[in-house]
Amino acid sequence: MQNQRGTVVGQRLYSNSLDCARKILLNEGFLGFYRGLGPQLVGVAPEKAIKLTVNDIIRSRTMDPETGRIKLGWELVAGGTAGGCQVIFTNPLEIVKIRLQVQGEAAKAEGAIPRGAIHIVRQLGVLGLYKGASACLLRDIPFSAIYFPAYGHLKSDFFKEGYNGKQLSFMETLAAAGLAGMPAAYLTTPADVVKTRLQVEARKGQTHYKGLRDAFVKIYREEGSGALFKGGTARVLRSSPQFGFTLLAYEELKKLFPYPWDEKPRKVETALTSRLMDDMSKIRARNALKILLDVHGDFGRRAAAAGDLSQCCSDTLSQLHFCVQPVA
Repeated sequence: MQNQRGTVVGQRLYSNSLDCARKILLNEGFLGFYRGLGPQLVGVAPEKAIKLTVNDIIRSRTMDPETGRIKLGWELVAGGTAGGCQVIFTNPLEIVKIRLQVQGEAAKAEGAIPRGAIHIVRQLGVLGLYKGASACLLRDIPFSAIYFPAYGHLKSDFFKEGYNGKQLSFMETLAAAGLAGMPAAYLTTPADVVKTRLQVEARKGQTHYKGLRDAFVKIYREEGSGALFKGGTARVLRSSPQFGFTLLAYEELKKLFPYPWDEKPRKVETALTSRLMDDMSKIRARNALKILLDVHGDFGRRAAAAGDLSQCCSDTLSQLHFCVQPVA
């Protein structure tokens, strides 16, 4: 859908995503949906490992040591930095994957002979594998900057993770991760469209693009603003379950193989933990102890000044109740 440049060989190939899926099935069979799977299997592990780890490291270093919380600005920085770091693996696998995926269309339109991944890598060379990297950065940095904060706040504010020691269930974690992927995927579709156009080898009669800005301008002028959101629905349908199961697996693996800085109890908030209520309980317990020491030191003076011993006791017990109750 994203590579469809208005008209191809005098006619529009696909009217929408469902029509595209139907024609792929008709012309290429069920296996046509799995073109480009090889590069994905090779590159997805290091890509996700870099993204998740970098995001967690930055969040753990920028959190408030007293409350275990992190400011929204640092959440955006952590996610965006993680998205930018992964491009070293993302761009090469994306360009090979995309070229493999459009071969079925090329074979139907021009009778082109499908080529394998190794042939594409040799044809592009090392530098060629990073063609369209600027558009890839423009997509992946905002995607992660939207995704990780959205995921963290869905867990803490919507599903109430950490409140009264609550642990999210399998379905709650999956839902939070899946929902966070929806806005992130759709809002970054324009950059993904431009990246696709830059990375696919233009055929005879198709518009050629010189770079990121040139692609944006030509797509807008020739096809309208709607063209920048081609395949947006398909991206949501892919990214939501993809990141849902990725983050679910990540959560479970972290329990088995914690980061080195998580081995000892400390006030650390990862990308996937919004609040550490245990730390808040410790803070309140410390405040309760401070009140007890204050009471021990000047209880008599406060009572005499108030002129009402019973009222002073009542006020003190109320403060203790507020501080101690969450700990219990």
